[in-house]
Amino acid sequence: MTPVELSRTVLRAVRCAVEEGELSVAVPRRAVVTPPGPGGCGDYATGIALQLARPAGQPPLRVAEILRQHLAGTDGVADVVVTGPGFINFSLQSAAGSAAALVREIRDAGPAYGHGDSLAGQVVELRIPYDVRAEVVADALVRIVGSQGGRVEVDHREPVNLRPVPAPDDPALLGPDAARWALLHPAAHDRPRITADHLVQRESNPLFRVRYAYARTRAVSRNAADLGFTSEPGDVQAQRGVLLSVPGDVQAQRGVLLSVPGDVQSQPGVLPSVPGDVQPQPGDLPSESTDDVCSEPSGAVSGPGDAPLSSHTRHTSHTPLSRAPHAPLSHLADLLADHPRVLARAAAHRAPDSLARHLVGVADAVLAVLPAVLPRGDEKPSAAHRARLALAEAAGTVLAGGLSLLGIDAPDHL
Repeated sequence: MTPVELSRTVLRAVRCAVEEGELSVAVPRRAVVTPPGPGGCGDYATGIALQLARPAGQPPLRVAEILRQHLAGTDGVADVVVTGPGFINFSLQSAAGSAAALVREIRDAGPAYGHGDSLAGQVVELRIPYDVRAEVVADALVRIVGSQGGRVEVDHREPVNLRPVPAPDDPALLGPDAARWALLHPAAHDRPRITADHLVQRESNPLFRVRYAYARTRAVSRNAADLGFTSEPGDVQAQRGVLLSVPGDVQAQRGVLLSVPGDVQSQPGVLPSVPGDVQPQPGDLPSESTDDVCSEPSGAVSGPGDAPLSSHTRHTSHTPLSRAPHAPLSHLADLLADHPRVLARAAAHRAPDSLARHLVGVADAVLAVLPAVLPRGDEKPSAAHRARLALAEAAGTVLAGGLSLLGIDAPDHL
């Protein structure tokens, strides 16, 4: 459930309370839903009870309790709690059980998925120094805040209220996309690294993983069309007794179960291959066109600063999906469902770095599920294949939309 949907749900609760005579107020045109503030809990919160208390002639806590009773049990909402003077806090259900609805929502919204009105009518004043990193961060915030209905005014007056740590070197040498990523991916208080690492086409480069994952989602759509089927939102889980993994070894890293095609055990830094692929060099991701690429990074690949994964645990290839802990499909759905909240927080806290890190997580998650998207061998396309393809395409939409907000291109081919 997105903030927009949650806002509509809150307004329906107000309307029901008015129709049942519990509140005597005019139903507002919109209900502002934002991440909870200090003292709040859950995923989202609204202060509509404080807004309605005076016209209703009742204390805010009483209004909040009336609305809570109408909101409890709503589809997609796991819990409703009243905190403070009358804030209503929501905990949302996991996206794993509603992947089809989530995919349809992303399809309908397109790259605007996650955009909301949490900052509607607000003007954010950014006063920045004459510094290239500050300029790039402010430029990204113009779009991110705009995605939440707000407007950013940038100037260089004192006192400065946005001063990220400057880059030690000129980032222009990296080119526009890599330069922007180098300046936006670290938190504002961290010193950015201006090195050629941002240009290498390897899994150690987070920017390449994000763009490669997007290109792969486009590739599987083309591959599916060649096989004569298209995506359709539905149940992404395999039917009972059907395995997500395929014959071969299953690589488990960081709690995520991944299938490795063939009988080749992944070695550190080497990506598994499937029929028709050229085996990449150790540590490299394929840099050719992704039209027919079906190889995968082994797990949630580590980025700069992560501890190396020193052991590779072998698992039986006959692990039912229902028994797989932290199933990749559910993990990806949860990340996609969290995208609206990530955007709202990035806008509220002026933190484009949080969006960049979220995109890395989505990229690693979708790369983990792509081996299960297309049929293998003589296998016929099933409803599960079409649903997984739709989920992968939805992930591509989120990656492209997020990169666009950061001002970075999302190429269809790498």
